[in-house]
Amino acid sequence: MTADLDLTVTEPGHALRDRLLALDYRIFEAVAARHWPGADPLLPKLSRSANHGLLWFGAAAAFAATRSPRARRAAVRGVASLALASATINTLGKRSVRRQRPLLDSVPLVRQLKRQPITTSFPSGHSASAAAFATGVALESRPLGAVVAPVAAAVALSRIYTGAHFPSDVLVGAAFGAGAAFAVRGLVPTRDQLPPPGRPRADAPALPDGEGLVMVVNKAAGSSDRVRALGDALPHAELVECEPADLRAELEKAAARAEVLGVCGGDGTVNAAATVALRHRLPLAVLPGGTLNHFAQDLGVEDVRDLSRALRAGDAVRVDVGSFSSGDTEGCFLNTCSLGVYPELVRERDRWSKRIGGWPAGVVATLRVLRADRHPLRAELSGEERPLWLLFAGNGMYHRMGPVPARRYDLADGRLDVRVVHGGRFPAVRLFAAAVAGPLTRSPVHAAVQVGALRVDGVEPGTPLAYDGEVTTVDGEVTLRKLPEALTVYRPLRHH
Repeated sequence: MTADLDLTVTEPGHALRDRLLALDYRIFEAVAARHWPGADPLLPKLSRSANHGLLWFGAAAAFAATRSPRARRAAVRGVASLALASATINTLGKRSVRRQRPLLDSVPLVRQLKRQPITTSFPSGHSASAAAFATGVALESRPLGAVVAPVAAAVALSRIYTGAHFPSDVLVGAAFGAGAAFAVRGLVPTRDQLPPPGRPRADAPALPDGEGLVMVVNKAAGSSDRVRALGDALPHAELVECEPADLRAELEKAAARAEVLGVCGGDGTVNAAATVALRHRLPLAVLPGGTLNHFAQDLGVEDVRDLSRALRAGDAVRVDVGSFSSGDTEGCFLNTCSLGVYPELVRERDRWSKRIGGWPAGVVATLRVLRADRHPLRAELSGEERPLWLLFAGNGMYHRMGPVPARRYDLADGRLDVRVVHGGRFPAVRLFAAAVAGPLTRSPVHAAVQVGALRVDGVEPGTPLAYDGEVTTVDGEVTLRKLPEALTVYRPLRHH
């Protein structure tokens, strides 16, 4: 008589999966049975506030409303990370594993969401969005990331506490979210990944308490908080606030008695201060106070902390300055100089900015300029006359951060970054194509070269020329040159 033997063999992979699922259920049941004081009214509300990312969009709006460039970048990076994570979860994650939502029998009624989610359970979209936003913010600003992280963790926990998800749903969702943030960083590097833009190091006086610094502040910049913070950080610095009409006169007065000339304002204000500093051979200290602050951003000076640290240590670099001349008109530029539609855009932006603010004014100006019925600029380049929609010259090579030129890594490279958009039909399409295609392409629509100097002939009288946000008029021959390492500017350096 023989006995029947059970020869059923459980595959190792299935056994591991079953053990993990069992652990997942046990943790879910343990959380359901656990009571945390104060969590019952709080976590369900927090979970609902994160529906459709509303909690994170609100946080991003709050960051963007500050005058801190770092906070604004953190907001943009957080939202971009959230968008990528959400798209990945909804197109790949939830369609790949169709897991049922947990049964709510063991979850107290007071915790349960009033409107139960109807999508599949794996992975958790709320957890992915929370982790993506928090990680994206932290990659750009650790202090802001430290503020957001506990809220993101609470949102992820709330999904288990309310019975909406199993713990593994939350863990995998959070991993998706963090991965999305790092993927965004791979496409658009954070500031700490970029090479330092200033070189070479220059000798400049160290001002431990600010004595010898005369800081001229453009009142129109609305930077009173920053000026007070600078006064606290450097108590012996002299601070001079003035109206825009008096700016150049006050800069000249300050240069006559200063060891270091300081300026607080936007790019146009900084341009005026650089012109004075060059003439008096003084080092320049820049405190950003405008809307865009391109030069200060590329220099690595974002706030009072950066500038005061550089001044106390005597950390400074030499940077190139661009110059333009046309007949009796001449000037310098730290960022860009351009002919064509951009000067008109600057004029339109200035007209609207006092009514609706800087950023909205830029959007309105762009739409009005591109929709207007106008003829392209006619000018002579390399002995050939041609129509141009835009001639852009950057003081140094502009590199990409993502799809558009955004910043300079080297402010002393000796080159003008020249972009030309040729005339023809559909200027908006041509300008967009030039922006998307990048700096080193040549096509019938646009071209880009790097040169030390450039001459443009045959410019009609009264043609507007924009430089660092200011506009003047030129005619005949326009010459653009580089003044290599002409200006000494303070910036915090990396010490090893």
